Amino acid sequence: MAAVAASDTAETRPETIESPGRRAWRRLRKRKGAMLGLGVVSIMVAVAILAPWIAPYDPIKQSWSAVRKPPSELYWLGTDEVGRDVLSRIIFGARASLSAGLISVSIALGIGVPLGVAAGYLGGWIDALISRITDAMLATPFLILAIALAAFLGPSLGNAMIAIGITATPIFIRLTRGQVMAVKVEDYIEAAAAVGNPRWRIAARHILPNILPALLVQATLAIATAIIAEAALSFLGLGQQPPAPSWGSMLNTAQRFLTNAPWMAIWPGVAIFLAVLSFNLLGDGLRDALDPKSR
Repeated sequence: MAAVAASDTAETRPETIESPGRRAWRRLRKRKGAMLGLGVVSIMVAVAILAPWIAPYDPIKQSWSAVRKPPSELYWLGTDEVGRDVLSRIIFGARASLSAGLISVSIALGIGVPLGVAAGYLGGWIDALISRITDAMLATPFLILAIALAAFLGPSLGNAMIAIGITATPIFIRLTRGQVMAVKVEDYIEAAAAVGNPRWRIAARHILPNILPALLVQATLAIATAIIAEAALSFLGLGQQPPAPSWGSMLNTAQRFLTNAPWMAIWPGVAIFLAVLSFNLLGDGLRDALDPKSR
């Protein structure tokens, strides 16, 4: 009888153990705001990928017979100052904004995480040097530093991504350093060191996987900040260059026609608002879903 009971327990145990990923997804699904943000982000990504097939018009083709036309059945969101379809330009502009957010944050992660791990795990003069540089960069407002770097590199979308990524790096350095310092004193890290694992292996196999949830949450929130920064740089002429569509450059053009053609400013502003709000909602939901202390 004992053997039968033990076998029954062994058979049912895999069904009762929930993986961390499945548990996080279950928690995330309970948060309506996070699911709404995930849905909007998914739609925007799909729109950006399928832009050539779903855009009704060429986003850079001008039509002098359709200058500043209000929304209608032919032009759902109206046209701009040279007759280009606003809807098509918003659809293609999603590519620039989402690419800027994703690539900029990837740059920040690629630079910030290794430096943060080195500062938090090695300590000593390495930690002091990296921390002082980080503090100096954080002392300058994010957008001001991004504008300065973009102006130095030259006006283009690629340089704007690099500038935003470098400017966002100190945030990930500080977050990674703090997480590593909290994790490296755990018993399993000391046990890994006691059996002779080299430092690089401990950092890569034991420390980094345990700080990934915090980095994922921060990366999601940083994408929203990067989208705003890209729009600001494009608005100032330092990002996506005309005639290529960008939400920020569309707002820059629309400011001269707010009275005669307000739709030129309304729809790019709505697109930026929805993108930023969705990533923030998703980031807040991930923070709760990945928190091991949440019930």
